[in-house]
Amino acid sequence: MSRSGFLRLVAERLGFLVLTVWITTTVTFLLFRLMPGDPTLAYLSPTFNEETRTALLRSFGLDKPLWEQYLIYMGRLLQGDLGTSFLQRVPVSQLLADALPNTIILTLVALSIAYAFGIVAGAFLAFQRGRGIEGFAIPAALATRSAPEFWLGMLLLAGLAFQLGWFPTGGAVPPGSNLGGIGDRLASPEFWRHLFLPALTLVLYLQGLPLLLMRATMLEVMNDEFIVMARMKGLSRWSIVMRHAARNALLPVVTAFALGLGASVGGNVVVETVFAWPGVGRVLVQAVQGADYPVAQGAFILISVVLATMNTVADLLYAALDPRVSVGARR
Repeated sequence: MSRSGFLRLVAERLGFLVLTVWITTTVTFLLFRLMPGDPTLAYLSPTFNEETRTALLRSFGLDKPLWEQYLIYMGRLLQGDLGTSFLQRVPVSQLLADALPNTIILTLVALSIAYAFGIVAGAFLAFQRGRGIEGFAIPAALATRSAPEFWLGMLLLAGLAFQLGWFPTGGAVPPGSNLGGIGDRLASPEFWRHLFLPALTLVLYLQGLPLLLMRATMLEVMNDEFIVMARMKGLSRWSIVMRHAARNALLPVVTAFALGLGASVGGNVVVETVFAWPGVGRVLVQAVQGADYPVAQGAFILISVVLATMNTVADLLYAALDPRVSVGARR
């Protein structure tokens, strides 16, 4: 693909990205305004009168018509202002900034381990095509991939935390401790002990996709002409699989990693809730339960922006690594 063609593709994808984020933001705004729940219930006693409730709604900006609330919200959003939490009375951006690093660390650790294992195991299973280990490994990968995340997490909690006591039952740091910034946490062994179980849950759930994808792609590549040529040269089977076939089979796995990164930031809600991990997903659940509209909206928007961005990155990455995709699309 020419440089001008790729730049045109980038501009097109960025336009779709902006449109997607705007639609998601609008739907999120309407969703939390129309869903059941009253944010004043967290502040008001049943003995308070209607005048007090009206004054509280006015302080939240919920006394205005819906269209006016939307214009005010979008105007502030364009300035980077996500609003103020109804329950904690602190900026939403501050709450999300505190939670996002924990989600990113959990996601990157789990994805990196899952995809590294999946790539190697998938290539190995393609190498062992038709042997006994394949009959065991494929069902095992499908089982962990199809099992609910909360079920895997609860099994690990029951066995490794409650029964054996090897790992903490939840949180990111020991109760009552203050490890400071994210750098101090990464340097603390306790932080990694708390991270182990939620990361292991995600690894068990995520490794099935790269493993099966790598194996399937490898089996297709093994029939290509350059593999036949390598066999004619007398190269060993292991050299053909790992040095030639695996390198060309990585393209779908690389793009799947980009998609998985975006999906996991928003898809870790269940795991973060099970393990009380202080990430964006847990903040979102608490905000929905407390009808804290600004925090819930901000978390949804953050998740949607990350997901849409990583989808765009995966699309562009695939087009850059395999120009045939873009050429075929234009034709």
